[in-house]
Amino acid sequence: MASDEGGGDAVEEGMATTDRRAAGPASATTDQDATPHHDVRLAAVAVAFAVLQLCYAVAHMDLGWDESVYLSQVDPRNPAAFFSAPRSRGISFLVAPIVSLTPSVPVLRVALVLLSSLALFAAFRVWEPLLGRGRVALAALLFTGLWITVLSGPEVMPNLWLALAAVAAVGWFLRARRDAPGRRRALTGLAVTLAAAALLRAPDAVWLALPLPAACAGVRAWRTPATAAAVLGGLAAGGAQWAAEAYERFGGIGRRLALSSDTEGGMGAHLGAGLRASYRALNGPQLCRPCRIAGPSIAHSLWWLLLPVLIAAACALALRVRRQEPQEPQELREPRRSREPEGAAVTLLPVACALALAAPYLLLLDYAAPRFLLPVYALLALPVAGLAAHAVRAAGAAAGRRGRFAAVALLGAVLAAHLAVQLEELRVNTADARDTTVRYRRAANELGRLGVIAPCLVIGPRAQPIAYEAGCVSAQTAGNNRSHTTDDILRAAARIPTALLYDPSHPYLPPYARGWHSHPLPGTDWFAYVP
Repeated sequence: MASDEGGGDAVEEGMATTDRRAAGPASATTDQDATPHHDVRLAAVAVAFAVLQLCYAVAHMDLGWDESVYLSQVDPRNPAAFFSAPRSRGISFLVAPIVSLTPSVPVLRVALVLLSSLALFAAFRVWEPLLGRGRVALAALLFTGLWITVLSGPEVMPNLWLALAAVAAVGWFLRARRDAPGRRRALTGLAVTLAAAALLRAPDAVWLALPLPAACAGVRAWRTPATAAAVLGGLAAGGAQWAAEAYERFGGIGRRLALSSDTEGGMGAHLGAGLRASYRALNGPQLCRPCRIAGPSIAHSLWWLLLPVLIAAACALALRVRRQEPQEPQELREPRRSREPEGAAVTLLPVACALALAAPYLLLLDYAAPRFLLPVYALLALPVAGLAAHAVRAAGAAAGRRGRFAAVALLGAVLAAHLAVQLEELRVNTADARDTTVRYRRAANELGRLGVIAPCLVIGPRAQPIAYEAGCVSAQTAGNNRSHTTDDILRAAARIPTALLYDPSHPYLPPYARGWHSHPLPGTDWFAYVP
């Protein structure tokens, strides 16, 4: 109920704020000051986000596959798993202080709930001087209302954090206008948030930043050396670790990108395949590779299908408002630098950055995971919230108070129905995630009963998450996580307890393990082969 109330209040403020027909800093300041300073709508959304995570996602306590890889890099109690070329270490750095203090997964989950809720509040708050508090609160509500957002909050995964860094970075860029109050702070915020994005997902940070030079070229207020330095410096600072690791482990940046492409199945012109996969995986599974499942029902995917229409309408409205600005005589016009199209930019720039971030996942891959598009959804929530506020304002102008009330009621009903659908998807996907990770723990416990205890080695399908649970080294001799040769495996098996995991759904047993003893792993569909 709190979420619905937040949405209604956010739309209400859209009636009270102007459409920002001019671009000057004064318009933003007026909107900001028009709202009481005790406004708590964005804070309420952040609190609701934390509560949803605690009620649903934190119940999924055991670690997923990718989580075990990221955690193992900084866990002093367990061997580090193989870290493949596409990954970046930002999320590992984020959780390092927590995992260094305690091995407790529940404590880790609760800490991430608190951190992600605070980060959501901080990222969207950057936009309050640009859009007003109500629209920003509605945008945050739209983003946190997605099941994949809630499920990602307590997970050791980079995608949600990249989304919040992207929201903050674009907001700080828009606030870093020449002669704008607080410009130095905005430039610092821009550099820091781009650095955070590059630490979390270095290639994605480059895609995020691609539209920013175009904005600098088209708008004089951002065409300054300081802005360029903040963009390039932030990317360089955040990407330095990724680049250094590229030379140390993979033979250079070009080689790392090539290996990343191979790991992703060969990034290329998969026109249509990535889009179809993203639609099919919209409501799960969390990784759809290969993605041959049926698509979701219309009732559970209508918001996704309508999103391009809503974004096109928001962009058209922003451009129309800009064209309708009164044309003053040349001698009465303000200097050019105070008349830049900030009103249009607060809509067009997040859309441009969202499209840039979506491009590699929709056009260059042939598989999908719902979390890949989290940064896209976060950025697009901002213009959608602005469009909703404009619709309420237009209804009020056309039909007075009654029309305004009807528009708010209609939008509130639509939002409530959308949130109900997302809540059901959250319940289903949380249960699926819990079932998968519980099987990892069961397999690890059974390996311990078979005598595979640290120091030990686990190989085969799902070796990484199960080895982390068991406190073992994980190894693969083929595939995306190839880290050892067959000779390495045989030498290790002669020294330490070793187990090879066997999945009957992918019936391949390496020749060296065909003389080993087979043991079923109760509570799973898998077997362990032990020398």
